[in-house]
Amino acid sequence: MVSLIIIAVMVVGIGFLSVFIIKSLLQPKKIDGIKKLVKQGKYAQAEKLAKAVIQKDPRDFLAHYYLGRTYLAENKNELALMEYKNVAQNAIFGADIPEAQFRTQLANLYMRFNQPEEALKEYLLLTKLEPSNAEHFFNAGKIYDQQGHANMAMGFYQKTIQFNKKHVKAHAAMGLLLFRGKSIKEAKKEIDTAIQLSPETFSTYYYLGKILKESKDYPGAVKAFEKALRDPEYKQRALLERGSCFMMANAVDKAMAEFDRAIKASKNERSNETLYARYFLASCYEKNRNLDRAIEQWQIIYQNNKNFRDVGAKLNEYKELQANDSLKEYMTCTQEEFAEICKKTLAVIGLQAQSHEGKKWGLQYMATDTKESDWKSVRKQMTLICFFRETDPLEDTVVRKLLDEAKKVGCVKLIVCTSSGFTSTATGFAESRPIELIGREKLEQILAKAGV
Repeated sequence: MVSLIIIAVMVVGIGFLSVFIIKSLLQPKKIDGIKKLVKQGKYAQAEKLAKAVIQKDPRDFLAHYYLGRTYLAENKNELALMEYKNVAQNAIFGADIPEAQFRTQLANLYMRFNQPEEALKEYLLLTKLEPSNAEHFFNAGKIYDQQGHANMAMGFYQKTIQFNKKHVKAHAAMGLLLFRGKSIKEAKKEIDTAIQLSPETFSTYYYLGKILKESKDYPGAVKAFEKALRDPEYKQRALLERGSCFMMANAVDKAMAEFDRAIKASKNERSNETLYARYFLASCYEKNRNLDRAIEQWQIIYQNNKNFRDVGAKLNEYKELQANDSLKEYMTCTQEEFAEICKKTLAVIGLQAQSHEGKKWGLQYMATDTKESDWKSVRKQMTLICFFRETDPLEDTVVRKLLDEAKKVGCVKLIVCTSSGFTSTATGFAESRPIELIGREKLEQILAKAGV
């Protein structure tokens, strides 16, 4: 009886051992099969087989690695990043998973999904794994540059050139850093070197454009960025920079066209470049009083990044505006309609317009009290009244300048109306002077009385 039990136990043990040996023998064959399918470009089959292996053994990180590679080949980059992060945290690197190649791909994925800090960690590791590879130093330098760490960036760019004296992009990036550091001659030398080394490396013209833009040579910068458009990596950034040049030159319509092109060139809706393109486009719409289109852009930005600049505040501000028809009309109407609204507002205040002048921020009137019917009276008292269509609170510097102008034209009083408000310093400045400040709430009441 005892011998039968011993035999039974041995049979069960041999069975389990056989299953284990068979699995061990079959698993490498399955991985080889995945590798072969990837090489043959049969990605759907490779993905299916890799998932089957992982389902049986979730800790088979070699299968996770090949599943990540399959996702990369299929442009399923978000899924690829998930798999690669899993591998990076758990796998043992060796012949099966070449670490340098793997970390280069992982860093590129982090950059694609706007995670520069994580990408930087990978590039710094790569500089240790492949210390003579200039590209790793350049990529680390580029991230430090974007983060505003000029000294660190410069060090990595110099290392890049140490390993590759003909690294065009490093020379160009150094040129821009030197320019920002006021080393003009050295900057010019680096940019010239980059262009001489490779006139067809169009990214160099992006850096040249940045230098010309910061020198306020906007026409020259626009031309340089035009050449940079030929580099797919720099196309969106070049469009964004061209748009900002047009904005600075007050060519709003041209700026809008470039920002719209930058949005259409986007490969990642959440990237900083895309968000800035939408933000600046919204600013152009705001300047043109097309607030519905501006709000549309701010809402898209907010959906992708709730903390992007002042977008949340903008949406809250315009939410109130949308609820107030009279203020919305004040902000969005044409210049001719705005002039009529201002005249109605003057009547409510008790003033009669004598002359007016268009301004970038709105309209400026010379007016007299309606009780003074004789316009030619020597004793008439003139008031300078300014109507602002602004979204940001007016500073004391603005009020000071307007008061000086009022005095120059012989006005005894200044009235400033704005659709936003005033800073505390502006309010403090006006308190002891012949100035009346009419902010948003009071303006809403006046517009309602005026029947707007």
